[in-house]
Amino acid sequence: MKQNKDTVIVGGKAVLVPYEEKHVEKYHSWMQSSELQELTASEPLTLLEEYEMQSSWRQDEDKCTFILLDEQRCDSGADEIECMAGDVNLFLNEPDDRSVAEIEVMVAEPSCRGRGLGREAVDLMMLYAIQHLGIVKFTSKIGMANTPSLNMFKKIGFSEVSRSEVFRELTLELPVSEDLATALRHRCSPAAMSLRSYTEWSKSTGNS
Repeated sequence: MKQNKDTVIVGGKAVLVPYEEKHVEKYHSWMQSSELQELTASEPLTLLEEYEMQSSWRQDEDKCTFILLDEQRCDSGADEIECMAGDVNLFLNEPDDRSVAEIEVMVAEPSCRGRGLGREAVDLMMLYAIQHLGIVKFTSKIGMANTPSLNMFKKIGFSEVSRSEVFRELTLELPVSEDLATALRHRCSPAAMSLRSYTEWSKSTGNS
């Protein structure tokens, strides 16, 4: 999505940056993992196909993708590639209703799991989507075996609306309410969240 191509969302634990060509090689290495393929219901791609997908998603107005960085590593002086922890995505799959978005998150780096990065990434993405993309309902499709993600999304407030025994996945849903928006604003308070220019952020962190 072109709208977020120069947007960085800085949280307390997580930093969300646009998915750039320089991220592809590490992302591709993650997706060679059979565990991640199963958890994300993904098919392995060649490196060339991964570069093509990154480029097409960058232009696709129905997909909003951020790479998830570990802010702790960023603060220690590590470069952007070393800070990569996963990704978070929005898919606007309803052609007649762009106010509904499917959300997904992946924490690919084992050392970054269990530290709240995935939860914060979802909170940051949802608040961004509500405030800047006009989203009024979120959905998420999660494999039945992906217990950590199921538990996290249910804690956020998502509830099951359907399940597919064929694909072994659950569809969860969360309408946007004032209570949800207030809770997200509280968790992503200005002290813990800021939107910045990716160009300027990269210069300030030495990643340009």
